[in-house]
Amino acid sequence: MQSATSSQLGLTHRTGSLQESLSGKVVLTVAASAFVAICAHISLPLPFTPVPLTLQNFAVILIGMLLGPVAGFSAMVLYLAEGAMGLPVFTPHSIGGIAHLLGPNAGYLFSYPLAAATAGWAVRAMQRITTPFRAGLAAASLASAPIFILGAGWLAHLLHTSAAATWTMAIAPFLPGEIVKITAAAGIFSSIKRWRKS
Repeated sequence: MQSATSSQLGLTHRTGSLQESLSGKVVLTVAASAFVAICAHISLPLPFTPVPLTLQNFAVILIGMLLGPVAGFSAMVLYLAEGAMGLPVFTPHSIGGIAHLLGPNAGYLFSYPLAAATAGWAVRAMQRITTPFRAGLAAASLASAPIFILGAGWLAHLLHTSAAATWTMAIAPFLPGEIVKITAAAGIFSSIKRWRKS
């Protein structure tokens, strides 16, 4: 039992050290951008909108909460840079590269650094007054706002759609899934916090 406890303490210490060192932060940032890319490939195109249903929002919010505002922001900037260079990090239903960053999904993509930073900042502020799960729920909900605002705003500008059409194409179809993603991100964040304390 003592050796198992010592092993857990050692693993927790190594994880903390990884987040504190420069090389560790670089590794985590690259790994985070890869995680978002994987979630982007879990994609379902919808017939009534050019915006596919993906797990990207979940990944962005979770990364922001786990890495913090600065590292989360940096990971998302790296993700966008990887996509701009032509790496296959965006949804497989897209044309990729710079063209994808100028298309219907551009608003969502460019919101990711802000959303990750928001999630990281908010969860740290909320943890002081409530449980990690509730803090995660509040932070994830807050971080979803810029994703939908910038995503819907850009789509409306690009396609010259009305407010009603924009709501139908860019927001309403994704709200049920977003609730699931927010809850899942908060649950995983809370579980990891408990694991680190154990």
